[in-house]
Amino acid sequence: QVQLVESGGGLVQAGGSLRLSCAASGSIFGIDAMGWYRQAPGKQRELVATITSGRSTHYADSVKGRFTISRDNAKNTVFLQMNSLKPKDTAVYYCNAVILTPTPLKSYWGQGTQVTVSS
Repeated sequence: QVQLVESGGGLVQAGGSLRLSCAASGSIFGIDAMGWYRQAPGKQRELVATITSGRSTHYADSVKGRFTISRDNAKNTVFLQMNSLKPKDTAVYYCNAVILTPTPLKSYWGQGTQVTVSS
């Protein structure tokens, strides 16, 4: 069984920073891409940032220059450093990872962590 556990969400004022972490655990043979998605109330879940096993990154236009995704392969952990936060960044942030276990590659999701940015 594989679990993704997120941490680091909270309430911050506009212009502030937060750092999200997501650790994968369980019967993991390897992890391919990892990423962060978010879902605001009444909206669909959207991609924020992704990072491959080779550390190639991709960002949504709305967060470029403000957010940085990184990973620690030894600890099966992905991070999201969020700077210059805006009220429109308020959402539940979900971690995603494509993981190789005794079964073929499969996409896993964390439970989500709330980020609230006040104006």
